[in-house]
Amino acid sequence: MNKYFDLGSRLVILLTFALFIAALFTSGLTHNMFLEAGVLLVSVKLIMMNHKNSLSNQELLKKIDELKEMLSKKQ
Repeated sequence: MNKYFDLGSRLVILLTFALFIAALFTSGLTHNMFLEAGVLLVSVKLIMMNHKNSLSNQELLKKIDELKEMLSKKQ
């Protein structure tokens, strides 16, 4: 899991899930659970987007390093 999520993402996942479970036990299955589920889904979506951006950035940095290496070989 360390490979895919940084410490901040893991903390957000755990905290959001804990709050979701706490809300489930305190309010039961009421209309407010839709709101809590929405918050959970938004948090998960943001974390997924962050992970995708991180992978994209790593790929771009790899390509930039390859270009630097090619330019240094030409000189």
